[in-house]
Amino acid sequence: MSERAGRVVCDITVSADGYAAGLHQSEERPFGDDGGDGTGDRLHAWMFDTPDENRDEIARMGAAKAFVMGRNMFGPVRGAWDREWDGWWGEDPPFHAPVFVLTHHPRAPRPMRGGTTYHFVTDGIASALAQAREAARDGDVAVQGGAVTVNQYLAAGLIDELRLHVVPLTLGAGSRLFDGVPALKLEQVASRAASLVTHITYRVLP
Repeated sequence: MSERAGRVVCDITVSADGYAAGLHQSEERPFGDDGGDGTGDRLHAWMFDTPDENRDEIARMGAAKAFVMGRNMFGPVRGAWDREWDGWWGEDPPFHAPVFVLTHHPRAPRPMRGGTTYHFVTDGIASALAQAREAARDGDVAVQGGAVTVNQYLAAGLIDELRLHVVPLTLGAGSRLFDGVPALKLEQVASRAASLVTHITYRVLP
């Protein structure tokens, strides 16, 4: 676990059976078979349909000073960077901070509007986290996802605080949180039920 002032935190929305995305993800359906249109309308409705009652959680998700994400969360492009792709979020992404994207294929950093710069990291999760910590100084680093990336960081013991946003639906298959992760000892430090989601915060114990 981190001994610095800044923590390594993770916010991730999951179905009641633990899936962060359904099967058959694509550019048109980034969350796959989620029971809706695949754009995340069901899994993430709590952010957009009821933002007032979830204001604190939404603000907390954006409070980190640097972010790490997997390439699958960044976009649907696979293999070499043979097309321009700057994430799902348009020219002014919501991060407003450095974002370190895990990939096997080198790419030059990509500055965007609003203070976001994407850095593409080819030498693994530890390197991405080290670079993010350096960029965040004493601020928090957020591991954004998807589930495969979060699972790698959990398995390596590199996440200090896990914040689950549990939506009352099941997907049955897809990309699942905790797959391949050894048993963890979690301390529940907060929970709150809202109309479309339950927010649970765990401290990950050594």
